[in-house]
Order: sequence, then structure tokens, then C-alpha cells
Amino acid sequence: MSCTEEKKHSKVIILQPLGSFESKSTNEVLEKIKKINPNVIVRKAIDFPLNSYYKPNNRFRADSIIKSLKAQIGEDSVIVALSNKDISTTKGKIKDWGIMGLGYHPGRACIISNFRLSKKNKKEQFYKVVLHELGHTEGLPHCKIKTCLMRDAEGGNPIDDEIDFCKNCRSFLKSKNWK
Repeated sequence: MSCTEEKKHSKVIILQPLGSFESKSTNEVLEKIKKINPNVIVRKAIDFPLNSYYKPNNRFRADSIIKSLKAQIGEDSVIVALSNKDISTTKGKIKDWGIMGLGYHPGRACIISNFRLSKKNKKEQFYKVVLHELGHTEGLPHCKIKTCLMRDAEGGNPIDDEIDFCKNCRSFLKSKNWK
């Protein structure tokens, strides 16, 4: 596949910092993502959508953020919101379940927060969560293999045990033009 064909078929990844997310951290993600997809752009930081704040627990609703942001991109793009604030979603009977990231499979938007990540490995863990949520937007569900980046956190933080995408998940992503 030529470079022109690759750009034609791979999605544009839009990095959207939210609130006070550091530009240095955004640029670190940008450089790493370029290795799997050169079609990456960074937008200027914006405020969180007004309807996304959940006052009782001082969190931002990830599902509301995704809904707001996905309306701002084209069909050939996926937007990745980057945050340092606590985010949550509804999980089963729990209305406000704290999470590290959320992406629907398939989908056109996801959000990742570094709020719940280990202080020791925050940068590495953050990038792994970015890849995990991007995997969801491509259509990957959670994986049962414990070292796969698509593993379900199940309410914990097993990210340091995750090494890479497993053979099946990697094959799926390569079929979607990931490097």
C-alpha cells in the first residue's frame, strides 16, 4: 500500500485537550500516536461541555463529553479528548462510576483522563489508555488476555500488566490501517 493510499484510508485522529490539560502532555501523545497513524492533528484546548459536570461527585460525565465532541468532526475522523479531571459514566446500577477513559465500539470520539492513573507511571499509563480507547473506536471490545491493551480494568488499574495488543487485537487494528 502506498503512502498516499494509507493516508486515504486511515482516519484522522484529532487530539482535543480539555480545560487545563497540559500542552506538553498533549504533544507527548501526539508524537507517539504519529507512529501508528501519521494523520494526527491537535486542537486548541477548550472548556468542558457545560452539561458534562456532575456536581455531587465533582466529576465530568464522559458520555456527555463524547456526545458533545463527536458532533464536531467528520465521518473520517475520531476525536480523542484529553483531561486531567475526574471522569465518570454509568455502569450497571452505579450512576457515577469513576473511570480512566471511555470509548464506544465502534465510535467517533473517546475521552481519556490521567486523574486515576498511577503517579509513578502516569505518562506510560496515559498513552496505554489512549490506545485502549482508540481501539474501542475502531470496533474492538474488551479482551480476555491479561497482557493485552484491550483488557477491561474491572474497577482497578491493571495497566502496568498490559504490554501491547494481543495477536488478535493487533490483526484487527492492522486491518483498519494501524501500523
